[in-house]
Amino acid sequence: GGAVTEILYELGAGDRLIAVDSTSQFPPEALKTHKNVGYFRALSTEGVLSVAPDAIIASDKAGPPGVERALTASGIEYFEVNDDPNVEALTKRVRAIAGKLGQAAAGDALTARIEKGFADLAEARGRLPRNPAVLFVLSVQGGRAIVGGADTSADVMLRLAGARNVAMSLKGFKPVSEEAIIAMDPEIIVVMSRSSGPSPAQEILSVPGISATRAGRDRHLIEMDGLYILGFGPRAPAAASDLMRQLQAPAQSARARGSKG
Repeated sequence: GGAVTEILYELGAGDRLIAVDSTSQFPPEALKTHKNVGYFRALSTEGVLSVAPDAIIASDKAGPPGVERALTASGIEYFEVNDDPNVEALTKRVRAIAGKLGQAAAGDALTARIEKGFADLAEARGRLPRNPAVLFVLSVQGGRAIVGGADTSADVMLRLAGARNVAMSLKGFKPVSEEAIIAMDPEIIVVMSRSSGPSPAQEILSVPGISATRAGRDRHLIEMDGLYILGFGPRAPAAASDLMRQLQAPAQSARARGSKG
């Protein structure tokens, strides 16, 4: 997983990698200088074994299950870490990976940096003038928005950034109807940016119901890199801080416009 790769690089162990999965897009050299074994949720036993690893460090979301069992049975050491998107799980997987690599001191230093980042974020969150109503749209499929409800990395990041997730009545990433989007009426919509092709904002704005929301009418959409905002790796505090700043900007602009009237 991309977050596991980021942790390895932050611990100074990037040179020990021989292959990564397709989500390992940060740092950029991870995919540029290592073999790619494919998407970590859809690995093939043959593909992973072809790079002849001594050990595998993987998210507990890696799969499918048959591949994990086959890799374990092959005699290759398979080290699995909890990949839940929360502060406690993040610091635990940093320490677990660091311990596995024999770099406990580096793990402690990275954990301390991450914890300070979240502490600073909590302090900033306490000073916010408001908690905007926000909808995270993962993608558009068949003309319907797939949104982030409860128990998702999107929801965790929205709450860390001081936002109110208008899709909290849902669980997981779910498609929603035009009527549901209108009822949610987000002030701001957050989407994942793309490295190529048309802006996702245009696609989102064309989804039925979006134009009837405050976000659609005011075109208040924020684009952020998917791994950065959803990966919950060492950059998670910075990602939440960046999101917080951007979420507050529309409200600040609106207050400024109102004061001039």
